[in-house]
Amino acid sequence: MKSKDIVIIGMLGALLITLQVALAFIPNVELVSIIIILCTLVYGWKTLYIIYTFVITEGFIYGFGLWWINYLYVWTVLFFIAYVFRKQRSASFWAILTGLFGLSFGALCSIIYLFMGGPATMLAYWASGIPFDITHGISNFAIGLILFHPLYNLLQFINRKTEFR
Repeated sequence: MKSKDIVIIGMLGALLITLQVALAFIPNVELVSIIIILCTLVYGWKTLYIIYTFVITEGFIYGFGLWWINYLYVWTVLFFIAYVFRKQRSASFWAILTGLFGLSFGALCSIIYLFMGGPATMLAYWASGIPFDITHGISNFAIGLILFHPLYNLLQFINRKTEFR
């Protein structure tokens, strides 16, 4: 890996952290999902480095609790879903996908509680967050619909200028 690649990974990881912290005051409204999707479409497998730069940095900022373990696999699940559909360029498609991801975020995060406290704990954790998952899904859908093409074009431009492949 070239030093230029490491710089881009660090900058995109920092961008994810910055966007996450900047919007933290609005529950379950975030740009991380759409950025991870777009990075997957433009940078492919190198997106995993970006994701784990983001997740490790979040651990240093907020602490390494159970929620942090969720982030180790939740964002990777989104990466693999985006990778499977990487040929798709429809903003509507990605808005629907990121909206569904937002709706399922709590269910995905509750998996760890199955191992920590059993099925009842997992279901209680998931059910208590359903209102937030609804907000997450709706906001992800709107963000995906509005920002997919502008951000995709921006990342494509950056990729052409830096040859990060």
